[in-house]
Amino acid sequence: MKLMRFGDRDGAKTPCLLDGEGRARDASAIVGDFGPHRLTPEVIATLKATDPESLPVADVAGKRIAPPVAQPKNIYCIGLNYSDHAAEAGLPVPQEPILFNKSSGTYCGPNDDILYSPKMSKLDWEVELGIVIGKEALNIPKDAALDHILGFTVVNDVSERAWQQERGGQWAKGKSFPNFCPTGPVLVSGDELGDGGALDMWLEVNGKRMQTGNTDRMIFDCATIVSYLSEFIRLEPGDLICTGTPPGVGMGQSPQVWLKPGDVLRLGVEGLGEQSQQVVALGDES
Repeated sequence: MKLMRFGDRDGAKTPCLLDGEGRARDASAIVGDFGPHRLTPEVIATLKATDPESLPVADVAGKRIAPPVAQPKNIYCIGLNYSDHAAEAGLPVPQEPILFNKSSGTYCGPNDDILYSPKMSKLDWEVELGIVIGKEALNIPKDAALDHILGFTVVNDVSERAWQQERGGQWAKGKSFPNFCPTGPVLVSGDELGDGGALDMWLEVNGKRMQTGNTDRMIFDCATIVSYLSEFIRLEPGDLICTGTPPGVGMGQSPQVWLKPGDVLRLGVEGLGEQSQQVVALGDES
């Protein structure tokens, strides 16, 4: 099952299933939108059982690609979850997952602009595999965790490092500016993608490859992350978990490299498609 949504940020969205040739098929007759409160187990089962080619081709020409699931209540992130990224940062490999939050207001479409504030000085990128929760999870064992995942998607965990590291030590403040979480273009269910392991991932800035990695370098795999978080938090349908990034972030370059207005990013994860964003100064966005 591959889910995709189209529509303006503040307008109605067209929920779609992708067919075998990647064409968007209008699924609104099954569910009005792919949202946290609408993707019930019954609806998910119906979507998985539906042949996309039985649905009409969606009229999406020229429409904005929206995040594949509507606004989540919560966005959780795992820090330093790649052994090679921890080494790049000069930090020890975590003994337990490092957890922090991004504001839900960071959530945006995969190709939406990254907003640049005049108060920023160290804007950075992070290609990540995203987990979307499909059913409530609280204190679940690892061997049950994959059953609570709706699917996987691409995330860019955009970060302002000066705010993250030089403004009192809180990661959240450097991670929570609007449009700091481009998500999508698609959500692919685990029965098609597997458990999220051994997926190639990459990111380019202005056409130059900066990150090349694979999810097999995760310190904590997806099932471990979901089980671990559920020990402390009631995970809810639609919640997004960003699982960490491979090496190659701007902070890890020598000399360090920071994004500026006009820069263009492209990034992707194997089986989940690609994103593209432009960095735009506040007040200049269209």
